[in-house]
Amino acid sequence: MKIPIPKLQAMIRYFATYTEPRLLGKKKLMKLFYFADFTHVKKYASPITYDNYVHLEHGPIPSTILNLINAVENDADEALLADSLSVETNEDSPMKRIAPTRKFSESDSKYFSVGELKVLESICARFASKTGKFIEDQSHKEAAWLETNELEGISYTLAANDPDCLVDKEEIELALAAMG
Repeated sequence: MKIPIPKLQAMIRYFATYTEPRLLGKKKLMKLFYFADFTHVKKYASPITYDNYVHLEHGPIPSTILNLINAVENDADEALLADSLSVETNEDSPMKRIAPTRKFSESDSKYFSVGELKVLESICARFASKTGKFIEDQSHKEAAWLETNELEGISYTLAANDPDCLVDKEEIELALAAMG
């Protein structure tokens, strides 16, 4: 993962501010990251976070980001993201709700390019009022899910196999190589 922690925190705040807060569980958050990264790849040939995605039963997940969120849930005192969010549970629901310590603000915009902000906006518009199950089902229609097996790493180049991709595999490979 090459995303700086302040940018990651801003991205979480963006998702929490521009989607329905009561529907933002850990599963939905992981899928929002997936769609943000892979939509950005499909438009601009590079992801936003550069995290490593893995094929799990409920869809693609960004492995490092999931570990950072799990750390908040398991040991908030030591977690890197503890000052920016909490993971709340309710005995009436299995959802682990993501609650940011503050909303996304104009000052958070400085971490993103214009293209990245457009992608975040489109992802939130598409999934704002949708459940984690809905967005999971949508992720299962993508090449990243369809062309990998459980526990397998997911290459960003698989985005080129989706019909909505505007760049080709070689452009994605070049963009990824440029980031080292």
